[in-house]
Amino acid sequence: MISGSGIRITWTPVAHGWADITLEDHQAKAELTASCITSAPEDFLTAMARLVAGERETRVQFEAEPTAYQWIFYREGEEVWSCVLELRDGSDHGNRGMEMWSSQFGIDQLSRAVIRCFDEVAQTFGESGYRGKWGEHFPRTELEALRRLWHSHQHLWEA
Repeated sequence: MISGSGIRITWTPVAHGWADITLEDHQAKAELTASCITSAPEDFLTAMARLVAGERETRVQFEAEPTAYQWIFYREGEEVWSCVLELRDGSDHGNRGMEMWSSQFGIDQLSRAVIRCFDEVAQTFGESGYRGKWGEHFPRTELEALRRLWHSHQHLWEA
């Protein structure tokens, strides 16, 4: 379990093509599932990078066949409000989902938690072990892009 000062995120490949994702803050916990029919880890890391770069709204969808989970992020200044919706079907739109978790964090806290989450995945499984479990390459390019953006913006958040 990885902590980013208020939020803990885990990404655990559990079977070929499947991962369990756990989100937890001081108020609630949500457990999601993702399948490899989409580029879920790459999409998640890219959504975080866009948020760090200044986008005000971004989202990522994890397919659980037929259920899907949509994690939505809204940024206002250095604060991010996020919520996870459970969609009965992956083709449903976000406004048709049931909210199962929501919270607010600083952009620094959230991005640090995501980076630490995937660093822990790499450390636990190794990149080849990850590929054996998930079925696709470890998202090294997306993780390093997020890390570079986070480092380049970190001095702004500390001011």
